[in-house]
Amino acid sequence: MMSFRGLTRRSLLATVGLGALASTPVGAFAQTSYPERPIRIIVPFAAGGAVDIIARVVADKLTEAWKQPVIVDNRAGASGNIGAEAVARAEPDGYTLLISPPGPIAINQHLFSGLRFDPAAFVPVTIIAGAPNILVTRPGLAANLPELIALARSQPGKLTYGSPGKGSTPHLSAELLKSLSGIEMTHVPYKSVPDAMRDVMSGQVELTFGTQVDALALIQSGRLKALGTGGTTRSPLLSDVPAISETLPGFVSTVWYAAVAPPKTPNQIVEKLSAAMSEVLRGSESMAKLQTLQSTPVLNSPVEASGFIAAESERWRKVIVAAGLKPE
Repeated sequence: MMSFRGLTRRSLLATVGLGALASTPVGAFAQTSYPERPIRIIVPFAAGGAVDIIARVVADKLTEAWKQPVIVDNRAGASGNIGAEAVARAEPDGYTLLISPPGPIAINQHLFSGLRFDPAAFVPVTIIAGAPNILVTRPGLAANLPELIALARSQPGKLTYGSPGKGSTPHLSAELLKSLSGIEMTHVPYKSVPDAMRDVMSGQVELTFGTQVDALALIQSGRLKALGTGGTTRSPLLSDVPAISETLPGFVSTVWYAAVAPPKTPNQIVEKLSAAMSEVLRGSESMAKLQTLQSTPVLNSPVEASGFIAAESERWRKVIVAAGLKPE
């Protein structure tokens, strides 16, 4: 099960301060009837993926609660940077939001030079949900993670791992695994995690990382072997699979989905959005939909979300530096 490691309001206030949230001068904002018109949620990836499904759950429930249309707008491209930039340039009035996995708001700034927006300037609303990444191999390659590490050490650079591209969480997860275990492996990029998993099953590459929604059915059917999960504790859906941190202390790899607002969005709007999302997504129907994605609801406060995103960004920055990945 993924742990967000003590994300309490008190601890994060002490860590990141109230400055982590955008603010406006007293009296500068007095919009008490928000929302008064349709809201647009930009998803920086194509329709059909987990983040798109989560955004549509949010949109449907907010539409019901507020009696205002909440529309999902998919703006795919450039590893999520196109959609994120559109939100960064939007008016900070609460009518344009971004729902995104880690890349565009916590990782890409360390991998791409010349970004035309500052991900750290987004105003976090909440972390909606998250799930551990899972290390999978073809059955018969290794019985457990220590055996895989021993195999990789005996054949430096020979083992290959697939990922949906440079800077994706599966790519960085494998780089973190390499760093903490002292092994060498060769990266093979794919268009998607399912593509990489198909080649793991066929023996074209030895391993990959994916979320539970990508991998769970394949693991349960015996077509893939799970060697470890990326949460700080074991996943309840794979309770017999050790957390990777049981073998490699400090290993954490999760995918999470955050709602953020444009820079300088007033606190009043951000707090109202956060409270509304928490309320509508805690209903049994919403929870059931999140669980179909094998994701754990989080729904924390704006301050807690801000501290979490900042910590994740710094953690992945260190992995990128250690791996020698250069901005493009």
